[in-house]
Amino acid sequence: MHTKLLEPLNLGFTTLKNRVIMGSMHTGLEEEAPEKLAAFFARRAQGDVGLMITGGFATSETAVLWPGAGRMTSEQDAARHRTVTDAVHAAGGKIAIQLLHAGRQAYNVNMVSASAKQSPIFPFTPRELTAAEVEQEIDGFANSAAFAKMAGYDGVEVMGSEGYLLNQFLTERGNERTDEWGGSFEKRMRFPLEVVRRIRAKVGPEFIIVYRMSMLDLVPDGQTLEETLLLARELEKAGVTILNTGIGWHEAKIPTIATQVPRGAFTWATRKIKEVVSIPVAASNRLNMPGDAERVLQNGDADMIAMARPFLADPDWVLKTKESRVDEINTCIGCNQACLDHTFGGKRCSCLVNPQACHETELIFVKTTAKKKVAVVGAGPAGMSFSLTAAQRGHAVTLFDEAKEIGGQFNIAKQVPGKEEFHETIRYFNTMLKKEGVNFQLGKRVSADDLKDFDEVVLATGIIPNVPSLPGVDHPKVMGYLDVLKHGKPVGQRVAIVGGGGIGVDTAEFLTHHGVEQSPSTSIEDFCEFWGIDREQKARGGIAGVKANPEKATRQITILQRKPKKIAGPGKTTGWIHRAALEAKGVRLLSGVEYIGVEDAGLRIRTPDGAEHLLEVDNVIVCAGQHPNRELEESVTALGKPVHIIGGAFKAAELDAKEAINQGARLAAVV
Repeated sequence: MHTKLLEPLNLGFTTLKNRVIMGSMHTGLEEEAPEKLAAFFARRAQGDVGLMITGGFATSETAVLWPGAGRMTSEQDAARHRTVTDAVHAAGGKIAIQLLHAGRQAYNVNMVSASAKQSPIFPFTPRELTAAEVEQEIDGFANSAAFAKMAGYDGVEVMGSEGYLLNQFLTERGNERTDEWGGSFEKRMRFPLEVVRRIRAKVGPEFIIVYRMSMLDLVPDGQTLEETLLLARELEKAGVTILNTGIGWHEAKIPTIATQVPRGAFTWATRKIKEVVSIPVAASNRLNMPGDAERVLQNGDADMIAMARPFLADPDWVLKTKESRVDEINTCIGCNQACLDHTFGGKRCSCLVNPQACHETELIFVKTTAKKKVAVVGAGPAGMSFSLTAAQRGHAVTLFDEAKEIGGQFNIAKQVPGKEEFHETIRYFNTMLKKEGVNFQLGKRVSADDLKDFDEVVLATGIIPNVPSLPGVDHPKVMGYLDVLKHGKPVGQRVAIVGGGGIGVDTAEFLTHHGVEQSPSTSIEDFCEFWGIDREQKARGGIAGVKANPEKATRQITILQRKPKKIAGPGKTTGWIHRAALEAKGVRLLSGVEYIGVEDAGLRIRTPDGAEHLLEVDNVIVCAGQHPNRELEESVTALGKPVHIIGGAFKAAELDAKEAINQGARLAAVV
């Protein structure tokens, strides 16, 4: 039962239908036609979310994340946003707009900040705001809130965390001023408090003001616990309706939302804020399933749950919870591959497990008027995706796989520490494929003869691991990654992994966790110890100073690759996490190497300086790419019926689940 999660929340002047907030995330739709953003939020409003918050919109010319980024600074902006708010209200939802000033965290040569200190992750140095300009920026927030009310929004969220401008003013890390806006914490916090006071004066008492405050900066010279608690109390006095959670600056060197982070890893920090204020406090970060969310509320860690990416994965998350259909929730796996990686790459956001996210006006699934018998060969990501969507559209789908369970490469990935969430994706597809009447034919190796009675055939047969032209590749020491991750063959204590892509990194993660008690994914306590998080928050920013010295892996592992770039695995926003975790456990990472060959003593290589080395290892594990498995293509094509090839069978340059699921869904939309 999810009684607390679904309980209405009376804010005095309005009531939210439940305790769930759809948190802010920049999707890329903010800069496109408003109809697209309207469709995105209306779809989530139909799913019964209590309150939705948009991506960040700038409050002034200097506030923008980049030139041309979305803003709320004029009546014209307000009129444009009416399309969004009208659509949400028609669907029975409530929505707030996030007001954001990027400060030094922007791709903007004209950026400003509390002090002229450059962020370590952005290329430009900000100009220090004058005292008069600080006043102007405060008025900018207040004016933007007034325009938001004019646009029909139910409230605003003031972005005061993740290292954006208000957060920069609060910390010694970002604020070295000596005037009335710097120095003591009382002076540093004047800026956010004045922002809230002037917004409240502009919008009146019956308008939601959410303040997203940094509960835990996770950077050196961040806020202390005492400062954070003081700020929370003062924000309540200034007129805030709800305090929302922010964890970590973008420039923090500690993961906060990636799948390696345990579920609910930071609710202990939220609880400390809840204990000193009387307004509702929302917990966030790696809360993706109703049971976990309910426990947080029942334990008293928070009054509300704020989730962003889970609503990319499943817009009906709340509705399915309400209707006791939790098994049907398409769970966010925290991979970041189609959301944050896209955002920071300048592309429109979507979701690996739900490619329709942010494409609601373009990827449309309608019931078919011409029902077909469709055979799908391969029950991996592409095959599952196609089968589900095609069945939902009304086709009769039979899903074949020589394995005895669906999931394909996901069954391998789910074994890798930090990727346990793939269990949820397989559970979702199992539930939904059965619900939609897909005929499972598992444990069966298919021939063309088995497919002759179908109208169309989809080949989602995946990949075959590549065997590189490496002297000695047939040596008994040599293994493939499937030998390790799928077949469980024994591996020696000294290992060389050939290939530094995602598969090589996953294989190293798997091998380093075997027999190691401390790992960043076992528990919240171990996670905090591993990454050096001070749960007592005695240190500034919640940084313990020195990370725990984890037990080294029981194996000596070296990952090698030919390319000269750093080994970090895939993912623009998560690669550094893999690298840091592996290095902490003693894994060697060697780039730009030439493989000379495998011999009885081990693997002989040449490093970029031209020197030759022998790595004395017990096993060499090959993770050097793959090629499409199209074994059936010729014989099935000879049947003279439409044949479609998707997923790894189409292109196997990388094991790309994001593209495989996307291909499957898009093909099913038009078959």
